Amino acid sequence: MLDIVDVGKRSLASYRGVAPDEQLDELVHLSEHLRGARCMHVNATSYGGGVSEILRSLVPLYNDLGITTDWKLIHGDEEFFQVTKRIHNGLQGAPGELTEKDKAVYLANAQRNASRLISDSEDYDFIFVHDPQPAVLAALSSLRESRWIWRCHIDTSHPNPSYWEFLAPFLTAYDAAVFTLDDFIPPELPIRDVHVYPPCIDPLSPKNHPLPEKLTKDLLEWIGIRTHRPLVTQVGRFDLWKDPLGVVRAYQRVRPHVPDLQLALVGSLALDDPEGWDVYKEVRSATAGDSLIHVLTNLVGVGNVEVNALQSISDVVIQKSIREGFGLTVSEAVWKGTPVIGGRVGGIPLQLPEGTGGVLVDTIEECAEHMLRLLRQPEEARLLGERGREHVRQNFLMPRLLRDHLLLLNELAAARPLAPRGIIPASSIPAGLQGV
Repeated sequence: MLDIVDVGKRSLASYRGVAPDEQLDELVHLSEHLRGARCMHVNATSYGGGVSEILRSLVPLYNDLGITTDWKLIHGDEEFFQVTKRIHNGLQGAPGELTEKDKAVYLANAQRNASRLISDSEDYDFIFVHDPQPAVLAALSSLRESRWIWRCHIDTSHPNPSYWEFLAPFLTAYDAAVFTLDDFIPPELPIRDVHVYPPCIDPLSPKNHPLPEKLTKDLLEWIGIRTHRPLVTQVGRFDLWKDPLGVVRAYQRVRPHVPDLQLALVGSLALDDPEGWDVYKEVRSATAGDSLIHVLTNLVGVGNVEVNALQSISDVVIQKSIREGFGLTVSEAVWKGTPVIGGRVGGIPLQLPEGTGGVLVDTIEECAEHMLRLLRQPEEARLLGERGREHVRQNFLMPRLLRDHLLLLNELAAARPLAPRGIIPASSIPAGLQGV
């Protein structure tokens, strides 16, 4: 069997007064004909990235609506995850070729996961498969009664042909696909039913829930941040696409003008990202000897609450990606009122429209220029963050993402009706929706 992730319980009613009321009200109606249906989300890891953070909040809310939902993880050896990282990069346009050995490793692991899936998944009405690591499951599985959805979170607009030509034939088994942006849809996608909607943050998660000022400062002092000094922060995986070394160089340009300026580079090291260890070592080497640069990971106890504190207290947050799916850390920081300097790529511009939330940059020089300007003009920085918070509230909080999911499930159920057990009378509203 695939490993199941324990996610606990969440109530949609708790979002009242945080997310827009009209979004919460709509969820009641959209879930009406789905209550009692069974759904499964499958991905590669339960920690260390945006997908896992989304599922940890989204899956309990499915259940609160009366849609019985599980979150399960594929298995794989180290060689498998090295191959899937190359596929991940290749689908984003990285050079290279997928060797016959790579294909064999990927498919052998996928076949084992498909066998595990068959043993415990016969009754699922909907199966979401996230990203490239488990992407071939639908084709290898015999569970054709389920409605299969491939949720691709990365930018596949210009995939390396070596990787795309291998993966694309397996995608014909999917009933629908979901991408973050229209621009991310790859050429000649063999899935006809395609949907586009961006991910969201959970304002009530430990990473985004408001923290008392004293606790914020105590948490950061504990990990070496001096809260009386200015601070800029980048949060994200140690990934060359996120350009952590470019952030270091931009910071070094600003440092002579702000001598006590601190830089925090914060990332999680995850099982499905072996390349992250190499990037982490490179960053450590590039920053060695500078006591004002803090390289922090989950391995030294820096988790969601510490990230929350860093994003809340930083003068500026940076997300200088050179390739990006969405960049949840942008909305996370802006939700806390902190302005963001973001790379003009992927879903970052969607989160930072002109004059709202921060500024977009294309180069290290532009990043340094805007960093210095926002540090010197705190009132401008404050206004950017303030306008950005309302933009996030309207567009990028978890109830909006749940709405998009329910619209898709309703469409798939209309095309191929659910079994009778998949329907609960409309009067049976889950307890968590009382008052919503």
